Amino acid sequence: MVPPREQLDVLFEDNHLLAVNKPAGLATMGVAGDRPSVLSVAKAYIGQKYQKQGNVYLGVVSRLDAPVTGVLLMARTTKAAGRLNQQFRDHRVEKVYWAVVEGEVEADEQKLTHYLRKDERHRKMHTTAANTPGAVEAVLSFRSLNRRDGQTWLEVFPQTGRKHQIRVQLAKIGYPIFGDRKYGSRVGWTNSIALHAYRLVIEHPVKKTVVEFKAEPPPSWNRLKVVARPE
Repeated sequence: MVPPREQLDVLFEDNHLLAVNKPAGLATMGVAGDRPSVLSVAKAYIGQKYQKQGNVYLGVVSRLDAPVTGVLLMARTTKAAGRLNQQFRDHRVEKVYWAVVEGEVEADEQKLTHYLRKDERHRKMHTTAANTPGAVEAVLSFRSLNRRDGQTWLEVFPQTGRKHQIRVQLAKIGYPIFGDRKYGSRVGWTNSIALHAYRLVIEHPVKKTVVEFKAEPPPSWNRLKVVARPE
């Protein structure tokens, strides 16, 4: 097995939490036993660092899709996991994503509300009517940070945590995320898409203090036309 520390960019660690900067192409969890995931690599890291024998507990509380990068939070105890999951259910966390989309978005700010439903056959989500069986509401807002040469850099604030939500909703209004062929992008981009979990703010599950995690996007973003910060 690849040494876990080499695969793990640790942003924060204490007795209750482990936050990492997830790389592109690595699933958060739920893959075959012979394939690595963020969870399996993180467990190996904790076991090696603290010389823990047997199973290591880690609970994922902020899952990211395999091609998405950025802040991913895990709990090191069941008590911390329960309290953090409750914060997410109660919408008491702050989540900020960066996305680069195809096309120049006209709106400086916009709020999107759609209803999403799973397409099991094609393993994706799609928008649907509110009264469709299985439909769930998805809400986000965004602001445009920069526009250039047919691309727009957006800062996205999801209010709900639906599967593929940001990817589906931006594609629905005509602005697919760069590299996201699954949802309409015209370009491929190795094992990644231009969606990055930039910032996460929570209440520490034990200390009750506000904790902020930030992760800069990967070097591959330097190839995008709009990532230079606007004046």
